[in-house]
Amino acid sequence: MNDNPALLIDLKKIEQNARTITTLCRQHGISVAAVTKVTCAIPEVAEAMLRAGCTMLADSRIENLQRLRTKQFDVEYLLLRLPMISEAEDVVRSADISLNSEVATIKALNSAAQRLRTTHKIILMIDLGDLREGIWPDTLREHVDEIVRCDHIIFEGIGCNLACYTGVIPSPENMNFLLQQKNIIEAEYNIALKIISGGNSSGLELLASGKMPAGINHFRVGETILLGRNVIDRSAFPGTHQDTFVLRGEIIEHKRKPSAPIGEIGQDAFGNTPEFENKGLRLRAILGVGRQDANIEGLEPLDKQIEILGASSDHLLVDITDSHQNYQVGDTIDFLPNYASVLAASTSKYVKKIFVKTF
Repeated sequence: MNDNPALLIDLKKIEQNARTITTLCRQHGISVAAVTKVTCAIPEVAEAMLRAGCTMLADSRIENLQRLRTKQFDVEYLLLRLPMISEAEDVVRSADISLNSEVATIKALNSAAQRLRTTHKIILMIDLGDLREGIWPDTLREHVDEIVRCDHIIFEGIGCNLACYTGVIPSPENMNFLLQQKNIIEAEYNIALKIISGGNSSGLELLASGKMPAGINHFRVGETILLGRNVIDRSAFPGTHQDTFVLRGEIIEHKRKPSAPIGEIGQDAFGNTPEFENKGLRLRAILGVGRQDANIEGLEPLDKQIEILGASSDHLLVDITDSHQNYQVGDTIDFLPNYASVLAASTSKYVKKIFVKTF
């Protein structure tokens, strides 16, 4: 059976990473929703994060939540991406909680829950400056006025998203502002909000510094658990592994060729006009993996003497001239993938997902 290309997944290291994060969060009264979207909700990965203390499963895609539900994990399921009105019934069926910012969508969820004879929990997202999803704070009351009229909606809490679209970093100031919105809602509407979701992995550095204001009680964490990275600058997060995933490709061609092309240069297959440095004849390998399988710019060869030259849809070209390894056709080369590359490899049906004990 052909196992290449493959995404190698170390469940033990993921579990250890998750335990580091959940322990840190628990010390500050914060529960962790395990974000599974980067792996397309591989159940074994979700289970590893739950074993380590995560108390909720979160994903951006309904299909992924449905996949997780088949495993009957005894936790709540959170839909991360704002729901579409057209999928309201599927949201109510598949997610216990969803993030929301539009009254029209919340009303659609309310109607869907009524038809299904159930209730649906929501977290109202508030934009604290990152300019992705969330209501603008000066419209808080008009949104809450509408929410409390929905008798099949449970107003579970409020939340924010930071360090995603524009890169705004969590701070004591914006976290305190979120808590102020909680206080306004609870005082004026006689509501006890259960969840104050202070964001994603980007909040962990503030938490570790001891500067996270008390009252934030929920994080949605994916990358720092799965890749061991501080998402503010992609440095290694203390106490975590960064080699939880490895992308493996097999050599399908091994030849010495010129390092610069011969002939007039036009656009490549992706509409770019490449540039080349002429280094003379070089030993090159082509791997049977390409842009349809991974974000090539996010790959780092484990063999530090290898240089990635480029890629097409189905081919990855590397310079192996300086490597001390005697690579041949049929051998494999391993790469550490970043978040974007894990996402692409997880999504690609052409990449095998293989669980390993260690790398």
